[in-house]
Amino acid sequence: KSTDKELLIEAANSVLEKWKGYSDETVEIRAFSADGTPHHTITPIARRRDNYFELDLVLRDNNVSDEHPDGIFHPHKDVQHIKKENIGLIEVMGLAVLPPRLKPELAEVERFLLGEENQMAEYHRPWAEQLKKEHPDLTKDAVTDVVQKAVGQVFARVLEDAGVFKRDEKGQAALERFTAIL
Repeated sequence: KSTDKELLIEAANSVLEKWKGYSDETVEIRAFSADGTPHHTITPIARRRDNYFELDLVLRDNNVSDEHPDGIFHPHKDVQHIKKENIGLIEVMGLAVLPPRLKPELAEVERFLLGEENQMAEYHRPWAEQLKKEHPDLTKDAVTDVVQKAVGQVFARVLEDAGVFKRDEKGQAALERFTAIL
């Protein structure tokens, strides 16, 4: 945050240059593949509030692994029934953008939870069965609210998966190591 936008741009470029070359194997952060392919960039989010310029920098790492072939910092397989697409600026800023396919699919999940005839997609089954176990006496009046809250919880996990520095002790220690070099 600054009244001097050039100062913010300079700071952002400095962070970008450090991030491009930063690796921390303890948290699977690798700046380059063995063949030299770079994996880091930053998504800047800029705004002006009153007399100040504000700049948020979203650290990106597009590495993959055997366990996470779509991306180490991408929605993991167990949440892709809700969100498998990349996380964009809008999601980073806190607004869940869910794929249009979910509307009819979630209606089928609701039918399943109510014990009605349904055509629920198989990839929703483990999640839906867990919801049914947690809410065995679900009513028609409550089912939509329960499903929407559950989708919100899955989406929160999507954001956790996409975060480079996790919000646990190990991730926060790694974040401190990175910020120490800035």
